[in-house]
Amino acid sequence: MDIKPFVDALRQDLINAAEAGGEATRAAAERLTMALEPAVRLALMEALSQAAADITAELGGPVVDVRLAGREPVFVVTGAAAPSVAVEAAEKEGDDAVTRITLRLPETLKVRAEELAGQRGQSLNTWLVNAARAAAGGSAPIGPGAPGRNRSSKRIQGWAR
Repeated sequence: MDIKPFVDALRQDLINAAEAGGEATRAAAERLTMALEPAVRLALMEALSQAAADITAELGGPVVDVRLAGREPVFVVTGAAAPSVAVEAAEKEGDDAVTRITLRLPETLKVRAEELAGQRGQSLNTWLVNAARAAAGGSAPIGPGAPGRNRSSKRIQGWAR
């Protein structure tokens, strides 16, 4: 996180306020703001650290830390579970209840899953449902690109005896 714009904005605000006192006051304010920059950066770091501690307390698991990379603070999250799932709603579809969830995946995994779904002519949702079914040993896959279906999902393909 680049805090330089915040430090610069505070410096400019102090200089603007000092202009009311004349040129000598303005020059003194410029010198003071240069001397105060380390203190301002430290105060901002303390505020960010407190915010990270408050967020950590609310998360109840993952830890949010603020670390310095050079002179700039960086937020680091540790102990986060990789993919996480949150149930949002449920509805009835046929004989099966369909549950809506939010699934958080690492970006690289999401991109790869989208590629695989596209190769089968499926939506990401259909591909994920089929992957979950396969992992759970459930029924046959559904949707376009499932075995026995072509990409248009209007014809059955394959051999019959």
